[in-house]
Amino acid sequence: MDGYFLALVAIVVVALAFDYTNGFHDAANAIAVAVSTKALTPRAALGLAAVANLVGALISTSVAKTVGAGIIDAPSGSDGLQLVFAALIGAIVWNLITWYFGLPSSSSHALIGGLVGAALAAAHSVQWMGILDKVVIPMVVSPLVGFGLGYLFMLAVLWTFRKANAHKAHRGFRYAQIASSAAMALGHGMQDAQKTMGIITLALVTAGEIDTFEVPLWVILAAALAISAGTYAGGFRIMRTLGRRIIQLTPAGGFSAQTVASGVMIATATVFAVPVSTTHITTTSIMGVGATRRLSAVRWGVAGNIVVAWVVTLPAAGLVAALAYVITHAIVG
Repeated sequence: MDGYFLALVAIVVVALAFDYTNGFHDAANAIAVAVSTKALTPRAALGLAAVANLVGALISTSVAKTVGAGIIDAPSGSDGLQLVFAALIGAIVWNLITWYFGLPSSSSHALIGGLVGAALAAAHSVQWMGILDKVVIPMVVSPLVGFGLGYLFMLAVLWTFRKANAHKAHRGFRYAQIASSAAMALGHGMQDAQKTMGIITLALVTAGEIDTFEVPLWVILAAALAISAGTYAGGFRIMRTLGRRIIQLTPAGGFSAQTVASGVMIATATVFAVPVSTTHITTTSIMGVGATRRLSAVRWGVAGNIVVAWVVTLPAAGLVAALAYVITHAIVG
């Protein structure tokens, strides 16, 4: 029993470590644009993002329930704990690889890919319809929505302020970006912190520590604090990719991209309870804003590399998780 409890504790620790890596991996989503337009200094932006992430993580648990109960049918007992552990290892390894190369891939899809890969390696059932409805369709639709709304919102901003003094408008949008950065981080907390809550709660149900899939308060607080700490640790490699390499944004463009992305993230978390990728939405919103100048203004080569990382994330994280399960199962038995 002691060993069983220690295994559960180890999974909680690894899950919070994933949450931490999620924070510094995806910190760029909330702050890269504001930093690149000089609306905020990097540390001020990271501090703001950390606080807003914490608040967002405390608001709802609907996405946590989707991730923890709507992707796989985890077995109970030791085998179920091994499965959850392997899924987390797959997600963490892929997060670290893409962070090292500065690619803003999806931590959400890395986690979901890890769950599926570990479940397949363990020969346990996967809720394929749930993955189609809650993962694949949102994965395709949300970036398109981000691009389209980013384009339209930026056109509306350009038309509205077409006669404004350029210097005053730039200064005003820099101030506005403080609010849009906070909204981005709020949406990130409502999305990504909940995924870790879902995994920890899944482990608690699997271990028989709780009877129903209701996220305990201590899990909510732990996940919220871990992702906030990771956010404050920063993600400067990916920040450069989002903030400068896709397109050089103006303060108005930065405000538009962040407003659209935060709106999509908050709506999907509260209305649809689907675990969308904050990275996908942020990146395509930036692309949509940039396309209002001309299509050639967007550095499509960089965008193409990012898309490749998106496509590879689910199977790559799944493969690492499957290998982790095989090794763990061979050791533990």
